Amino acid sequence: MELHGLVLFCLMYLVATATPGPGIAAILARVLGRGHDGIAPFIAGYVVGDLIWFTLAATGMAMLARTAHVLFLCIKYAGAAYLLYLAYRLWTSPAQPINDSRVAPPESRARLFLSSLTLTLGNPKAIMFYLALLPTVIDLSNMTFTAFLEVAGAICVILSAVLTGYSIAAFRVRRLFRSRRAVRWLNRGTGTVMAGAAVAVATRS
Repeated sequence: MELHGLVLFCLMYLVATATPGPGIAAILARVLGRGHDGIAPFIAGYVVGDLIWFTLAATGMAMLARTAHVLFLCIKYAGAAYLLYLAYRLWTSPAQPINDSRVAPPESRARLFLSSLTLTLGNPKAIMFYLALLPTVIDLSNMTFTAFLEVAGAICVILSAVLTGYSIAAFRVRRLFRSRRAVRWLNRGTGTVMAGAAVAVATRS
């Protein structure tokens, strides 16, 4: 793949991933509400989800996947339902000072991975990028295996870096909350953000 094409893709992908949306809202709310525990599998789910969409686009199966309307809706609503569940947990979790103990019990790494994977597969922003914008940057009909690996590597690096950056910023903000009252409002505020992300995922087409 030519260098200028890869660079152009990286720039467009960076802008697309760094722009706030349901996925960014979900990861910010989760770190604010629960801290950095389990954040690695949570981010991994987003990365794998984007790689799946890219693979479908590169192999000419993206439009076929997009026309599977019932399956798409099931994935989208499953992601929205999980966000609502996280919002409920944040609203009902005990208001314990963050420097004393965790706000909520740890979650399974597999469940964290599957939740963010489901959210990514049902996220309209990810779908539109790979269906509409990607073909304008990359000639998918003439993509070689080497070019595929180059783009896939760029996706892994850029998306991981963006989500890690948001996570670090959220964790630094979280450490400012020390009192029970502050933690209670933090939980409810992030729970509301999480619920809003769920509504955004469920209502966008």
